[in-house]
Amino acid sequence: MPRFKLTVEYDGTGLAGWQRQNDFPSVQGCLETALGKINGVWKEVVSAGRTDAGVHALGQVVHVDMEKPILPYNVMHGINFHLLELSPNIIVKHAEQVSDDFHARFSAIKRKYFYRIINRSARLSLDKYRAWHIPERLDSDLMHEAAQLLVGHHDFSTFRSTQCQSNSPFKTLERLDVTRLLDEVHIHTESRSFLHHQVRNMVGSLRLVGNGKWKPADLQAALLAKDRKYGGETAQPQGLYLTEVVY
Repeated sequence: MPRFKLTVEYDGTGLAGWQRQNDFPSVQGCLETALGKINGVWKEVVSAGRTDAGVHALGQVVHVDMEKPILPYNVMHGINFHLLELSPNIIVKHAEQVSDDFHARFSAIKRKYFYRIINRSARLSLDKYRAWHIPERLDSDLMHEAAQLLVGHHDFSTFRSTQCQSNSPFKTLERLDVTRLLDEVHIHTESRSFLHHQVRNMVGSLRLVGNGKWKPADLQAALLAKDRKYGGETAQPQGLYLTEVVY
């Protein structure tokens, strides 16, 4: 059975996240239903990583085994044809045949995320479900300075969801950059893998630095506490984007 690697883009608004659900549309569920119409049988779709409800993706990667030989072009357009009815929020941007030992999750060597904050007093309209609205002025330069304290190999228990199923709280954060573009604050981060809610919890803590409630040293103290109760709030899901998975 030929194996295909698919690059998927989706707007997470109105979806239950990546993982299939019995009573609510999800990215995995819609992809598997669309593929079933092409394959004639149900096949599991395996992703590089799960995303929560409301989180978006520009470059989610999945793999799936097809029942018979088929051109990548036909895989992509066949899935997209059926997705139009199932969920127009999901699209396959690219399809390619790969070797049988390729695995969307375990073959990945890096995952990249982008978090978008709109920092203005006026509420959001067009971007209501695509960014986190923070009305108080944020000092993005101080946020960036503090963010560098989290780069490297650490115990990230303070920024780990209580529901996280990872065997270890240790991760190596390769990048955590904060920049401003007019009234937007952008946060880019990269790592081989992340703990559940790690990015959103780091962003929530950086907000406290940006609005003056914390100093950079307070963020470092929270990291060293290794306890979720010492971290900031969990940032809203609609600001988070999985941008790329590197193999």
